[in-house]
Amino acid sequence: MPWSNQSGGGGWKSGGGGGNNGGGPWGQGPWGQGPSGGGGGGGGGQQPDLEELLKRSQDRLKQVMPGSGLPGPLMLLLAAPIVAVLGFYLFTFRVNPDELGVVLRFGEFVRQEPPGLHFRLPPPIEEVRLPKVTRQNIIEVGMRSGTSTRGLQTTVRDVPEESLMLTGDENIVDVDFVVYWRIKDAASYLFNIQQPEATVKEVAESAMREIVGKSNIAPLLTEARQKAEADAQRLIQSTLDSYNSGIQIDQVQLQKVDPPMQVIDAFRDVQAARADQERLQNEAFSYANRIVPEARGEAERILQGAEGFKQQTVAEAQGQASRFLSVYQEYEKAPEVTRQRLFLETMERVLAGADKIILDNKGGQGVVPFLPLDQLQQRAKPAQPAGSN
Repeated sequence: MPWSNQSGGGGWKSGGGGGNNGGGPWGQGPWGQGPSGGGGGGGGGQQPDLEELLKRSQDRLKQVMPGSGLPGPLMLLLAAPIVAVLGFYLFTFRVNPDELGVVLRFGEFVRQEPPGLHFRLPPPIEEVRLPKVTRQNIIEVGMRSGTSTRGLQTTVRDVPEESLMLTGDENIVDVDFVVYWRIKDAASYLFNIQQPEATVKEVAESAMREIVGKSNIAPLLTEARQKAEADAQRLIQSTLDSYNSGIQIDQVQLQKVDPPMQVIDAFRDVQAARADQERLQNEAFSYANRIVPEARGEAERILQGAEGFKQQTVAEAQGQASRFLSVYQEYEKAPEVTRQRLFLETMERVLAGADKIILDNKGGQGVVPFLPLDQLQQRAKPAQPAGSN
């Protein structure tokens, strides 16, 4: 027999006292020491065949379980599941639903595999990397959030060296923001940039400093926050695309835009004054919008009234003129009758509301009648109320 099967030596030990005294399990390499004429550990012989390997495994099992004798077919039956499991792990790989399998062959990218179970060549021929392409990653700039020791409250720690920025009007502003990003191209993400998270963080901080440096502090503190977020997102995305990083920026969200802590009270007073100014301006605009239409309506009403009075006066004048012309035409036809009728109509209008006594100059014929003119002219006094003196 080419290998030592004595009880003193294990299945993976050497057969003599040659080069490795102690005879550890891995003393002579993975296959032990080959047969040689002497007991030395010199040259290497031919590799053992499968039968020899099974015999050595049987000897090893005998050492572990003394007194057990397993036949060769049973050993093959026991070794088959082990070989199958090893082959499964060596020749297959699994891609989770949130991952994408990137297969490298001798370090070179060859293909991408979707979620599921896939075949591969055993390492080191093919290597598989599994980036999580559906997970949304978060980068914080200017702050660091964490959980308290009891895990009940989230704490936020400010990082001044990242958050303090200079605006276009030479003011200092404290800006904290969060960048949400995901992997767009797994191959570019793995091979074109070395440290993706650090790259995204540095690019985001540089882009935000550029956006803040082009803006004044007042709009940043009030109405220009959404515009700053959109501009920063576009600038970060264009920079990462120029690197061919395979990263997609989903959102840039400003968490805090405040003046430095040393002057924040003064800035708050300024903001309060500006808010009051805007409120008063809005009230003034509201009053003007209410008064001006009312004044215009009143002016229009007066103009319409004047126009109506004008038309009425002109119509009355034209009517009187027409009436006079018609009377004049009748007067030309019968002057005496017309004069008499005009006299009677005039006296009727003049004497209609006056007290009058009419005497016939033909009555009496020299007899002077007694007429109680003073009594006729007296009017009946109103009756006195009862009980008055």
